Amino acid sequence: MDTRHIIVIGASAGGVEALRHVAAGLPADFAASIFAVVHFPPHSTSNLPGILSRAGPLPAVHPANGDPIAPGTIYLAPPDQHLLLERDRIVVVRGPRENGHRPSVDPLFRSAAGAYGRAVVGVVLTGNLDDGTAGLASVRRRGGTTVVQDPADAAHPGMPSSALAEVRVDHCVALAELPALLVRLASEPLPPPTPGVEDEDLRFETDIAEMVPYAMHADQRPGTPSAFSCPECHGVLWEVREGELVRFRCRTGHAYGVETLLAEQGGQVENALWVAMTSLKERAAFARKMARKMDDRGNLYSRERFMAQAAEADARAATVRELLRTVELPSDAVQAFPVVGAEEDS
Repeated sequence: MDTRHIIVIGASAGGVEALRHVAAGLPADFAASIFAVVHFPPHSTSNLPGILSRAGPLPAVHPANGDPIAPGTIYLAPPDQHLLLERDRIVVVRGPRENGHRPSVDPLFRSAAGAYGRAVVGVVLTGNLDDGTAGLASVRRRGGTTVVQDPADAAHPGMPSSALAEVRVDHCVALAELPALLVRLASEPLPPPTPGVEDEDLRFETDIAEMVPYAMHADQRPGTPSAFSCPECHGVLWEVREGELVRFRCRTGHAYGVETLLAEQGGQVENALWVAMTSLKERAAFARKMARKMDDRGNLYSRERFMAQAAEADARAATVRELLRTVELPSDAVQAFPVVGAEEDS
């Protein structure tokens, strides 16, 4: 096809309502195929295909691995699965998380850019942090068209703002204008070819997302080893620079933009603080228990020593608790422990 017939859309917080608006505004004879990623919790049940099918005239589905691509259809990434594109077929795979998510926007955009080049329209909608930025840059370098929701119009402006800051964007529009823009872009002839990014790197990173053995076990990764470790598997992160855009990927395939990496590190800091406070409270409780035993035995010297240790542990726990209450951690950081007040041991 000699038109922009592949539209890839990424969204996070606020994305369901944004996609519903897009679906409602597209005509029944819309010929392009739409592929969308919305961040879902891994064990959630998605009702998004039904929501979008009811919102407008186009059918919306969660595809299966290997499905062919049909025009006028909205394909949605299933929870806990990446949605990728190859020539004339869809890949659904449980590959390494990118930007802390599976599904993630970047793998979809990257695979679409590698497979379809100028025929791709990449769209970044509402959401937090920076998923979609690196993928949109790949769409741009391969000659595709880049679209970003106006951050002032987005329910959560983080993802659109990151894309605008790092990628030369063709269109920045309010959500109300997006359906008409997509209709126009899909009807226009393709722009002339332009030199793009080397296909080898795009293919290699897409193969990582698909967990192709040669890519997973290769000794080298794009970029250079950094001084930082992967928040998920703790392997070395490789720093990848694409112009001014900086991102990170580890040996096993986890990938991060700068903002997401900072948020993930913030989550690890918070988790470490909770572990520290738990350990200190347990130490204080054990020391008090030993002090009571020494008191029963009439060993006042040992009793005072254990009580001093308990007081020291309580004081350190109070310091950690104050950090948890006052230090501002990234709102998107993963929290493994609830932020609640700890009970004092008696």
